[in-house]
Amino acid sequence: MRELTYVARRTVEWREAPDPKLRSDQEAIVAPVAATSCDVDSAILAGHGFIDPPFALGHECVARVVETGDDVTAVAPGDLVVVPWSINCGACDHCRSGLTAHCTAVPHMAMYGAPIGGSWGGLFSDLVRVPYADAMLVPLPAGLDPVAMASASDNWSLSWRLVAPHLKARPRARVLVVARGSIGLYVCDIARALGASDVLYVDPDPRHREIARGYGAATAETLEPVRHGFDIAVEATGRVDQLALAVRSVAPEGICESAGNHFRPGELPLLDMYLTGVTLRVARDNVRNHIPDALELARSGQVDPARVVSHVLDWDQLPDALPEKHLKPVFVRAEG
Repeated sequence: MRELTYVARRTVEWREAPDPKLRSDQEAIVAPVAATSCDVDSAILAGHGFIDPPFALGHECVARVVETGDDVTAVAPGDLVVVPWSINCGACDHCRSGLTAHCTAVPHMAMYGAPIGGSWGGLFSDLVRVPYADAMLVPLPAGLDPVAMASASDNWSLSWRLVAPHLKARPRARVLVVARGSIGLYVCDIARALGASDVLYVDPDPRHREIARGYGAATAETLEPVRHGFDIAVEATGRVDQLALAVRSVAPEGICESAGNHFRPGELPLLDMYLTGVTLRVARDNVRNHIPDALELARSGQVDPARVVSHVLDWDQLPDALPEKHLKPVFVRAEG
């Protein structure tokens, strides 16, 4: 089989690898049918990552189940499934408490798309082994488009977690989104659908701001801190100066969620945060827990994640098209 491999800044190539085989009765082999780049993949391709190449890329996809072990009961060959980015067993203490990104049955941070916690390959591959199929794989609900939901492995479900629980606790909250890519746009869509009173989306890219306006958000190219302006702030830029802007805009006892990958250091206004009582979370998400709820919201028709898909491209275009600067390209492989 082929797996797409990151080899140098803005350079990827197909490399041949052995077809994966089942290693236990709990496993499955899947074939990605719609895969997309995560916002962090863009940073890796730009040379901002902290892991030296080469390694297999890709950790967001909808796939078709090809083969299952004898003990797998949740999915069957032919099913369309979401493959979560992190490897998790579903049975250890961490998994049972929802910390699926910290599963103790595998090395810490075991994941697809980067050799952290072992080498598990990437989801831009013709075939993928899923070690704990019943725990990991989530069937795609009937009626949902695999292209629109290719990001449910990570960015879409993460975006649900960034705002949905907070809006349940704080109905009609004011939401600030400081972003540069798909996560921020998904947040705009979800926040409006779940009852936010105001959503302000800040991004220098006019194309992104146009999508945000389509979701009912107000937009700005840049923003000076709005003192006590927002109940919930979401930062998804990977820039500490933008995170500082977000936390300075949060109301007393407000919440700031950081979904950016901060490869570079910076300073936060800790005294301001202390005086305001800001709750700041900076986290790689335990996304497997949230995938069913995020898919259910998509199935409800209240949101439209397909608007964020910038390009639909053929699977064989991956080496040439992935390094280009697209918002949310989805690569589709013909079946049969």
